[in-house]
Amino acid sequence: MKIGVWILAARPKTLPAAIAPVLVGTALAAHDGQFAATPAFICLAFALLIQIGTNFANDYFDFVQGADNEQRIGPTRAVAAGLISPKAMRYATIVVLTLAFLVGMFLVYWGGAWLVLVGLVSIFCAITYTGGPYPLGYNGLGDVFVFIFFGLVAVGFTYYVQAGAFSSVAWMLGAGVGALSTNLLVINNYRDVETDRAAGKRTLVVRWGRSAAWWQYVVSVLLAMAVPAMLVIAGYAWTVLLPLAMTPLGVFLCLLLKRSKTRADFQLVLAQTAKMLLFYSGLLSIGLVL
Repeated sequence: MKIGVWILAARPKTLPAAIAPVLVGTALAAHDGQFAATPAFICLAFALLIQIGTNFANDYFDFVQGADNEQRIGPTRAVAAGLISPKAMRYATIVVLTLAFLVGMFLVYWGGAWLVLVGLVSIFCAITYTGGPYPLGYNGLGDVFVFIFFGLVAVGFTYYVQAGAFSSVAWMLGAGVGALSTNLLVINNYRDVETDRAAGKRTLVVRWGRSAAWWQYVVSVLLAMAVPAMLVIAGYAWTVLLPLAMTPLGVFLCLLLKRSKTRADFQLVLAQTAKMLLFYSGLLSIGLVL
């Protein structure tokens, strides 16, 4: 089977959601004189594996539950398109999430044995995002999952394993990163609202409508842009305001999402939102280190 098919299934455009929080958490550790390269790298590997494992599980369970069909206008899903068999995708999900657990076990050296529980909860949520008797993504909790695990937890624990302590600033930074990460999900659910409704998938967009989802996207952008200002108020250097350079792009994407109708429209806004997340996190990290 071609490697390109598995790369497609891994959904590279979503990977900034795994990279961004680790980058920011590490930058805060560096700012505080606590940077440690090895645990930072392990955090990145764990986050990437969790993201890819979640994507694989999502591909498999959405096919099994009928959410992915010919009416869907989003990017190609490997199982639904017949590119990967359901059995192969199920095994791939198990392998990737097992690797995530094994990689995460190394963090016990820096953070203590209780981090095993954090890893197990992360993997459990990755599976139950679209699987199990009460899938999070099918019941309007997908946004909460992304905000917590790819925002608060990822930033907070990346900092923790390097500094040996938690930081209220790390949680603040996690909220900004998590808000933009959640917007990746908002776009997907905004795009798929009709097919999700038909499949019985009760996302927030299905429950509240596209207008409310658009406002959720806008508020998330505003929250992310408020974080640098809050850092300055807390006494950090003005360099942490660098992410505000992303404000024009944020406004543009809000307007673009509002008028998106076709597959190409949604692919563009998704790709640009992922870039915004990555550049926002990069600029914020630079601002913290300077």
